[in-house]
Amino acid sequence: MNIVTLLHPGRMGAEVGRQAVAGGATVRWVGGGRSAATRQRARDAGLEEHADLATALDGTDVVLSICPPAHAEDVARAVAGYTGVYVDANAIAPTRMHRIAALLPGAWVVDGGIIGEPPDRWGTTRLYLSGDADRIPDLFDGTALEVVVLPGGIGRASALKMAYASYQKASRVLAAVAHALAGVHGVDEFLTREADLLRSLPLADVDQFPEVAAKAWRWAPEMREIADTLQGSGLPAGLALGVASALERWAPAKDRDDLSVADALALLTEHGD
Repeated sequence: MNIVTLLHPGRMGAEVGRQAVAGGATVRWVGGGRSAATRQRARDAGLEEHADLATALDGTDVVLSICPPAHAEDVARAVAGYTGVYVDANAIAPTRMHRIAALLPGAWVVDGGIIGEPPDRWGTTRLYLSGDADRIPDLFDGTALEVVVLPGGIGRASALKMAYASYQKASRVLAAVAHALAGVHGVDEFLTREADLLRSLPLADVDQFPEVAAKAWRWAPEMREIADTLQGSGLPAGLALGVASALERWAPAKDRDDLSVADALALLTEHGD
């Protein structure tokens, strides 16, 4: 049986952990300092709580890091000296992924990128891997999480995540900004009509805006990782930085589930930069 230590599990991390449990692994996590909601989510997912990181790491085969991108290097530093398999599945730039690998010279470092929603059924979510990934797919055999191993070394899975997210997130924010602009000038109903005629999903699907606003605190740092990736690839980074700036206006909406579309758009028109 594989033993996995899951670092800093949010909703995505807990659901990935649930899939590893379904695949037969024991999945540990450290509960100290975490909220009651996080603890309940971990219990519901079948995760085994430990009091401290040293205890959780003892005998662990795989460490899986799924956290906000800004914390990815700090999480890796916390397990410095670990010599097993370390999977960084965060939305980070390839350059950051290489820095993380350098922090763990004794570990088998695997680059990961998750595309899709928290996995609860087959076909919704892919975990892309690159680097020393041979031991990872077995963790999720027969579960709702599809594992795809990319050829080549670390950085490739992160690059795929950055490329995908640059469109997936930016398109939704651009649609929200367009509707906020139309609302300021009193032409929002006409923009909605044009979006329907164009069959342009991000522009027409206004009901998504409150959900995007609630996630913006996680998406903004990811867009800044995308900007770094674009710049490092010789591509313009301004659009990603602009999207990050727009997402940061939604900071007051963090994890809220009571926003209306009008509330979400109103936050965009407030001047908080």
